[in-house]
Amino acid sequence: MYLIDSHCHLDAAEFDSDREQVIQRSLTAGVAQQIVPAVAFSNWPRLKQVCLQTSGLFPAYGLHPMYLAEHRPEHIDRLRQWIEQERPHAIGECGLDFHVDGLDPILQQHYFEAQLQLALAYDLPVIIHARRALDMVIGLIHRTGSGLRGVVHSFSGSPEQMAQLFKLGFLIGIGGPVTYERAQRLRRLMAVVPLEQLLLETDSPDQPDAGIRGQRNEPARLAVILETVAGLRNQPAIEIARQTAENARKLFSLPSV
Repeated sequence: MYLIDSHCHLDAAEFDSDREQVIQRSLTAGVAQQIVPAVAFSNWPRLKQVCLQTSGLFPAYGLHPMYLAEHRPEHIDRLRQWIEQERPHAIGECGLDFHVDGLDPILQQHYFEAQLQLALAYDLPVIIHARRALDMVIGLIHRTGSGLRGVVHSFSGSPEQMAQLFKLGFLIGIGGPVTYERAQRLRRLMAVVPLEQLLLETDSPDQPDAGIRGQRNEPARLAVILETVAGLRNQPAIEIARQTAENARKLFSLPSV
């Protein structure tokens, strides 16, 4: 079975002691390719090196809203330079987070809109973090103009918001949270999401599935998410694996394996 982890922070320090083994376990589980998004300017060089060292890892560069204190206005210009020099597969992780206290919403919006504009200018997909901010995210995508595409990762919105995003060219990423029985709204969503709009992700080392609650997450656990989604949809896992991998390949312009 061929899987793509559409959102994994494999450059994180949590993997420094056993990154090679983590990658090998992911390959054994069928995870042949991974998108590795950045969170701040300071981690771009490290992320680049991690992706260069292993085939099947593809970088995205961006400024995450939860790292707002690290961002500087000149980092937008640096992002433009990195896009031109490195030719990443996406811009991100970026977006809005109205859940965490102390994150200036106006400043968040400034950095997010700037990255949407870069995505439009360079015809790149954008990887969006949206927590308690999905309606505003949708509005800003509208305002930026047609031609944007991307994914809202760790989607937790409504079917109506999902449909709006699909019309705007955006897929949704589903990961560990769907494996928890208490996530009834998200689990119900799996029955109605068009398979053409779905990406699978782990968000490793974060968002562990129910089977490893409280532990470090890793890309090999994508197989657990696949089986959960297949059960909720009453659909063969191989069909979901095939379509979600194709969705990721198309969105991120990934090479065939």
